[in-house]
Amino acid sequence: MEQAVAAPMCTRVLADFGARIIKVENPKGGDFARDYDDVVNGPGGLAAHFVWCNRGKESVTLNTKSPAGMDILHRLLDRADAFVSNLAPGATGRLGIAAADLAERHPNVIPVEIDGYGPGGPISHKRAYDLLVQAESGSCAVTGYPGMPAKPGPAMADFTTGLYAAISILALLVGRAERPFDGAAPHVELSLFDVMTDVMGYALTYTQHSGIDQQPLGVGSPAVAPYGAFPTRDGQTVVLGTTNDREWQRVAREIIDRPDLADDPRFATNSDRCAHREVLEEAIGSWCAQHDLADIQTIADAAGIGNSRYNLPSEVVAHPQLTARDRWRTVGTPKGDIRALRPPPVISGFEQPMGAVPGLGEHTDAVLTELGFSAANVAQLRADGVIA
Repeated sequence: MEQAVAAPMCTRVLADFGARIIKVENPKGGDFARDYDDVVNGPGGLAAHFVWCNRGKESVTLNTKSPAGMDILHRLLDRADAFVSNLAPGATGRLGIAAADLAERHPNVIPVEIDGYGPGGPISHKRAYDLLVQAESGSCAVTGYPGMPAKPGPAMADFTTGLYAAISILALLVGRAERPFDGAAPHVELSLFDVMTDVMGYALTYTQHSGIDQQPLGVGSPAVAPYGAFPTRDGQTVVLGTTNDREWQRVAREIIDRPDLADDPRFATNSDRCAHREVLEEAIGSWCAQHDLADIQTIADAAGIGNSRYNLPSEVVAHPQLTARDRWRTVGTPKGDIRALRPPPVISGFEQPMGAVPGLGEHTDAVLTELGFSAANVAQLRADGVIA
């Protein structure tokens, strides 16, 4: 019982590894992410968020406010390994399907409940979306520019929480295979806030021990110098980065031809370079402005210095690296086939299934039939508003 991104990403990852995922949706509209936009095979198409997070699942509509709907849900849970939810705070308790309830009625099911801030704290009651949690966790304060904070573009809180949830389920299932649970299955609580404070580990550790709130540097890092984006002569942008003193020496001597900077004690260590980063950025920026992107990258590659091209999403969609490595697959949707990127893990001898994106309630009749309902039963449930 999931919506938006965090829980759907958890179950999509599991589906990509071959798990059977039954997505229980409200008959009146389903997962609200279905209506975020209509750009996929649109206009009037599917929402990009929903397509991204929901391939490979079966959609069943259930009115969980009705006794008949809850009975069907419990019959599904009788067969389940795990139950993933990210409803509003307290919703599973009100429905009688919180972890403690499942321990009594479905002891073999692993309850996985995702929320914003975790129970027991002063803001546990608050609604939490990716932007809100990124702001609360400090992520926005280390993104953007000084005085101009920004939300990191990708839904980091939602996405990473979904991955943590999938890992937790897999770990518990592996453990159960080796040693059955003693009593009811362990339950998993995950909050977006806890996950983002973990993602913020470097920044929080630095501040905890230095007392300094590091300022964001746009396409750069307060932790390393030189490390950033520089305009090129042909109107593009190159990103150059160093990670140690040896690399800095190669940048100074082999790329920008500034042995004076290489020998300058102000730039001997990374801490020194961070303290004087403006001098280095001016020198590197001046050199890049006199060269085309292709030449800069050729020179940097020869010197063993990390570099990349600053790309727009439209350029990434057409990226030759994705084509050359056969990263695209065809995925079905209710509005027609689309191209979608393969899951990141490349596992020898295993092609991840990448099933179709389901229409709302597309599998309701088939799943109910599997549970033993007759065609007449299904028709009556539909007439009673239990299913769509």
